[in-house]
This record gives sequence, C-alpha cells and structure tokens, in this order.
Amino acid sequence: MKQIILLVFTIFFISATAQNITVDSQSYTPQQLVENILIDSDCINNITVTNVVGGDFGGTDQSYGYFDATGTSFPFQSGIVLSTGRLNNVPGPNTSLSDDNASNWSGDADLEGALSESGTINATILEFEFTSVAQQVSFNYIFASEEYQENNSNTCQYSDLFGFLIRRVNSQDQYDNIAIVPNTNTPVKVTTVTPGVTGSCPPVNETYFGSFNDSNAPINFNGQTAVLTATANVIPYETYHVKLVIADEFNYRYDSAVFLEAGSFELSSDIGPNRLIATANALCEGESTILNAYQEGMNAYDWFKDDVLVQSDPMGCTDCGIYTVTEAGNYKVEVSLADGCIAYGEAIIEYAQLPIVANSVLVECDLNQDGLTTYDLFEASGDLTNQNQDLSIEAFFVLETDAIDNINPISNPNAFENTTPFQTVFARIKNSANCTDIAELELQTSNNIITIPDLKGCDGDIVDGYATFDLSEIETSILDQIPTGAEVSYFETEDDAFFETNALANTFINTIADSQTLYVKVSSNNQCFSISTVNLNVLYTPLLEDDETIIYCITEPQVPLTIFGGVLNDLPNNYYYQWQLNGTTTDINTLFYEVTEAGTYNVIVTDPNGCSSSRIITVIASEPAIIESINIEGIAPNNTVTVTIPDNSNYEIAIDDENGIYQDNFEFTNITQGFHTIYIKDKNGCSIVEETISVLGFPKFFTPNGDDDNPIWIVSGTEEQFQQITSIEIYNRYGKLVKQQLSYYDGWDGQLDGIPQPSDDYWYVANFIDGTTYTGHFALRR
Repeated sequence: MKQIILLVFTIFFISATAQNITVDSQSYTPQQLVENILIDSDCINNITVTNVVGGDFGGTDQSYGYFDATGTSFPFQSGIVLSTGRLNNVPGPNTSLSDDNASNWSGDADLEGALSESGTINATILEFEFTSVAQQVSFNYIFASEEYQENNSNTCQYSDLFGFLIRRVNSQDQYDNIAIVPNTNTPVKVTTVTPGVTGSCPPVNETYFGSFNDSNAPINFNGQTAVLTATANVIPYETYHVKLVIADEFNYRYDSAVFLEAGSFELSSDIGPNRLIATANALCEGESTILNAYQEGMNAYDWFKDDVLVQSDPMGCTDCGIYTVTEAGNYKVEVSLADGCIAYGEAIIEYAQLPIVANSVLVECDLNQDGLTTYDLFEASGDLTNQNQDLSIEAFFVLETDAIDNINPISNPNAFENTTPFQTVFARIKNSANCTDIAELELQTSNNIITIPDLKGCDGDIVDGYATFDLSEIETSILDQIPTGAEVSYFETEDDAFFETNALANTFINTIADSQTLYVKVSSNNQCFSISTVNLNVLYTPLLEDDETIIYCITEPQVPLTIFGGVLNDLPNNYYYQWQLNGTTTDINTLFYEVTEAGTYNVIVTDPNGCSSSRIITVIASEPAIIESINIEGIAPNNTVTVTIPDNSNYEIAIDDENGIYQDNFEFTNITQGFHTIYIKDKNGCSIVEETISVLGFPKFFTPNGDDDNPIWIVSGTEEQFQQITSIEIYNRYGKLVKQQLSYYDGWDGQLDGIPQPSDDYWYVANFIDGTTYTGHFALRR
C-alpha cells in the first residue's frame, strides 16, 4: 500500500502547480484540531484535549496549528503540524532556514524517557484522551527537518526528536512510542531514516525516506520522510492518553516538524505486515500467507484485492476474518463492528522470483584413485548460482528433502568427504529477497596424472642442506601436460593442496634438509585437474673462502701476484673457474690466477652439477714512495724538516734508523747539524725509500791542538746551503775581528796573523744572501 501511495503522490507532484502549503494558528482550538481535524470519527469517542505546550513568540504566532496543502505537491491535503519553531516558518518555498527559539521554552522528560535520549528543548506538545470500539487505531504522518542536509555528514550525526506516546489512563503503564520505523522498535529520526551520505554513513531504512527538498518545495524544510503510519493496539472502550510531542535536542538550531494527516486517526485492523521486495520480506513464488483481521464480537469482514471485493465474511461466520493470499496485490479489509463502526486494515503483498540456479559438477583430485576424496563444496558456488553475485548458498545437504525443509545441513561443507563415487549433494540457494531454490551438485574425481621432473636447488654459502627454489619452474616444465590457462599452485601438505590453504610463494626455501616433497595442484575452470608431487633436491655447492683483500707490491722488475680461487675441502679439478676483472669476464679457467694489476677480481666456481659459488678478491697496489720535496727551514738546532710525497696516508717515516720508530707525521723539528738519512716505508710492508739530507749548522767548539779531532771551526752543510751565506765574521770576546770568511771552504784554524789565539769564547756573525744574519758563539779549547 505504501508504495502505491508513493506512486500516486509522485504523479500528483508532476501535475501539481508549484504552490506552498498555508498554516493557521487561530481558526481552530486545540480541541477542534484533535477532534474535528485529526480524528473526525463517530467511532472514536470521549475525545478530550488535556494539555497544549508551544513556543511563546508573542502575538498570535504559535509553534503548532492547522495546515492546508490543497493544490500543492505535499502528500497530505490538510491536517495538524507541530514544529520546534514558528508556525509561520513552516510553509514553503524552501529558501530560508527555519531556526527559531523562544524564551523559557523547555523540553519534555516523557519524550526523553521513551526514546532514551536527553537534552531536549523547545518542545511542542499536544495531549488528548479517547476511547475506541476497536482493538487498534492508527494515523498517518510525515516527519520533516532542516537537519536533513544532502551530501552533508551532519545528516549522519544530528536529529531532533519526536514521539507519539500512548498509554491507558489511570494505569501504571509506561508510555509506548508508536512513531517508529515499520516492523522495528526504532524511533523515527533523521539518523534512523536516511539515504545516507557517501563517505560518512550508509543508508538506514532508506525505503521510508521521502525526499530532499529544493527551492520549489511546498514546505520550508530540507528533507522529509515518506508517508508513515503510527499504529496502537488498544483495549476497546478503555480510555487512552496520547501525547504528541516534538522537540529540539541540545540546541534550538535547525527546526523540525511533524505533519499529521487530517481524518487519518481511525479504527484499524492489523492484518499482518507488508511483504515487500524492497524490505526483503516479500513472498516467494509458490508461497502463500494468511491475513488475519479477526476481532472479538459479531463482526463482518469484507476483503478487497486492488480495490476489488474478493471475499465477504458475514456476521457470525466460522473462521471469520481470515484470507489466504496466493498472488501479489494491495489487500484491504473492512471490519464491520456490531455498533456500526468500521475498522480498516491494509497490507501490500509482493512476490519475489525464485533464484535461477544450475545443477553442477564439482571435480576434485583423488590421489589414490578410489573415487573418494575431500571437497570444498563452496568451490562450486559460481556454477551453482550462474555467477550471479546477488545469490548466496545457505547450506549443503546430503538429502534433497532436507534441503527443501532446511534441516540437517552438512556440517563441514569446506571439507566434505564423499561416501560413494559420483555422490550428489544439494545446495540451498537464496537471493536478496530471501527466496530459495535447490540445485544438485555431483561430486566427481579427476584421474589425471602429471609427471613432474625433480626441481634442483643449489645449497647456499653455508652447506646445510637448504636452498632457495623458484617453484614457477615447475609450471614451465609441465605446460605440455596441463590445459591452456590452467592455474598451478604449490603446497607443503596434501590437505593444504585439497583445501587450497597455505599456498606457497614461487620463491621457496625447503623446510626439510637435502630433499623435500611438495604437492602441486593444477586447476582448470575452477575445478581440480590434478594433484601431483614434485621432489625438491638440494645440490652440493662449492664451498669457498671468504672475500679477501690482497696487497700487491710494485717492484722493479715487476713480479706477478698469484691469487687463489679459494676452494675449501674439495678437489678443485672438477670445477670450472670463471674470472672477472672489474666486471669484465676473462677467458681464464684456472684455480690460480696470476695478476699484474690492481683491481677487483671475482671468481665464479661451478660444480659439474651446475651449482656455483663466487668470491671477490680485491687487489690493492702498493708502490715505493715518491719524494716530491724535502724542505729544511732554520739552522741546527732550531729547524724544521718537512718531507712531501703525493699521498702519505699509506706511508710512515723515520730518520737516521731504518729499524727505528716510524711516524705518520712527515715533519721533524730540531734536527742536529750535519747529514741525516730519511726512511719512508709503506704500511703494507712492501718497500722502504731512503734519502740523505744535510742540516746547516755552526759548531759549538773546536780544538786546534795539533791532532785530527776538530782541528778547525767550519760551517757544516751542503754546497747549496753554503751558497746562501755571503760572509762569516769571527770576533773575540773584546769585539776584535779575528777572522772573516769569504768562502764556505774557509775555516778558522784558531790563529790570527799566524799567532795561535787563546782558549776562550768567540762570536760569529753569518750574513745571508736574503739580508738576514745569524749570530752565535763557540768555544776554542786547546
């Protein structure tokens, strides 16, 4: 019925002119709004309005009143509207935000208690009492709100509250809220009836959402529900109290309203729920259902299908009020009560198609070829459902009758062991409408045998019986034995292969040393073509020494350096050797390789079984040091000797003692006068280079006493050093010049004009070419 109503309203929307509803807060008293507008029935009696609460906006404006939608696209012609804002903000168009507040406008505790919510304010309340001659009453309503915001995540979070609360007068009963989502106990709110917001929240009870409203809407709210019906079960002739209430939650922002259709508060009869495809509770082809409108008393029942009378049950009949539905339609009943009142009931019954299924065959591999094996029955799902993603398999059954009755399902369909060859089991398949059909599944075995050559892998650097295998080589080796496009997978156990669990990656390290058997499953068209075995054999790999670095001493004449392939604990004659120098392959095949240049040598040693190992030998050349310069600054003993070579990082230096202490610093200070020997040794121990130097110096004493020991005072140094001196003047202690040397060959023999000078201290002044002078003293001892 609901969908038909929506269809009628849709047609009405198209044909109606774009007009807006009107509202009226003055023409009707609250009593008239309830008794004459909402109810307007002689079969609902003792109607008394007991309380009205609304916002105080001053003047005549209210938060509730009468609305008239005649000539508009709004689903109701007229009725009552309750709002959390001004009544004057209810009419369209929807071009402004209804966002009202009023002073001292509080919430409602009964509403909060019934909905298990809190924090209400701005509550509009209309309370009344009534009695009914029937067992059920109902009325139609629409909830609208500014909090419906299209494509806005706020729609997923916020909602005002409303409720239609009912209970018996003079009882301790709790209020029942009958403003609920059909066939649930869920209160109707923005967040419980929504088409959802992409990326923020999914649709919830979308069937009952009406529309988002644009600027042409006849009401001034962003969205609204479809037409909903509130139904209450009552005891005939008992007095009931009704509280219609709507309120903002937490703040006054974004108003909401509930519209109650005029004349829709009437006697009703619950004949059963709507059976709709959209809500997945439609009847399935071939099913029937019972509609039951029976009420106690001498009543008559008229049944209508699509507004055509199909059955009349006179007063006092047997099995009155029962109608059996066998086809889709809009079913209504009019229950004529003894006092002349009529209770109305309605249900929409739709039929859904049965799923289209297909009998199928499932082939599984059978290693021992006895026709019995283990099956994952769900592997046939695609074939049984014709690849229809909207179908699902509820269960599998051994007996067809059990599948039809949905009893005794197979407990282990993922690991089912057939009891006879070619056994047939039965699948119960359902669609989105929860309709089911049965398909047969015949269980067959595959007898295909595939011969797989052993897969070989080379042991690693550590000889331990483990190797890395490329399992994809297995598929390459059997391509001529399997169907085109077949899928090949690998497993450690037979069970894993059957159930396709724990499949191995193509790169696999054996878990059993030296040799291991794996299971190879070949599937074609989602069926098992074969399960076979393959042996993984770990082959011996040459064991080599670690990589090393060797120093190559450069000599004259040059002597070649022999490097070694590095084979350990084996006879090397069986191997093939490939040498590479700096990445370039040579044609050398030998265990020992003579090299004459530095570089990176890579040797690959291959066993006759094809396994190989390699190692890198880095050859570093070490040459004798090349002295670029020796710089001597100063005169003994205050001097600095600096030796310069192109790269001193690999060399160390010593002075005067080849076997003495060597240092990394190529500078010496305070060297004594005379000749010295410099020794430069490479740190790799290949060579020592020596060089003689002379340090300029002036003697501290001389002894001209007739022997050969220090007979004259003469400057020590090289000719090059001497050439820097222009003259040397010698004075006695009294400042008398006793000798002037004009040549470095001249020395002083201790005489002045042939007369030996006495033992004493004498002073000298050395004049250099650059204009500097050097002064000192020495002793003459006889």
